[in-house]
Amino acid sequence: MSAEAQVGGLLPPSFYDRDALEVAAALLGAVIRRGPVVLRITEVEAYRWPDDSANHCRSGRTARNAPMWGPPGHAYVYLCYGIHSMLNLVTGPEGHGAAVLIRACAPLEGLETIQARRGKAKGPALLAGPGRVGAALGLDTGWSGHPLFTEGGLEVRAGRPPEAVLAGPRVGIDYAEPAHRDAPWRLAAAGSRWVSQRRGLDRR
Repeated sequence: MSAEAQVGGLLPPSFYDRDALEVAAALLGAVIRRGPVVLRITEVEAYRWPDDSANHCRSGRTARNAPMWGPPGHAYVYLCYGIHSMLNLVTGPEGHGAAVLIRACAPLEGLETIQARRGKAKGPALLAGPGRVGAALGLDTGWSGHPLFTEGGLEVRAGRPPEAVLAGPRVGIDYAEPAHRDAPWRLAAAGSRWVSQRRGLDRR
């Protein structure tokens, strides 16, 4: 099946105006496009509102997390360890600080561009990890607040949902409360090799 056959219309703001976990599940198989690079989403993490101690908005609004407060359907891009640009898609009603982190993708188009941006990495090492996704798309924090539902720029489009979904705890949130560390709010496409970390994932 060609990449074009796997890419549908732009997802509207209403798609994102739901609980982050619901949106996260619906994003598996959706498509991110920026210029020549087209990626299928294979792994995500939900950061929910209001009761999620792993959420960047848990302590209130800041200059960094301002886009995460909405409106829904915009990007929230933050810098991790001063190096990695992490792409999140803002969810829920405006004023609710929630988003879905894109943890891994599979390439559909633009492989040469992806490899150039990723230092000639190959296979899942290209895109299995949120920093790798941000690098492959050529993102920086200047994309934070960018609408995802308009032509050009950074787009998210409908795709083909996976036949089955895996779920497990999120990664790198040791600071969160135990119940939130253990919550199965990381989702991945079952059977995909484009997954950042398989440990802890089980079929839903």
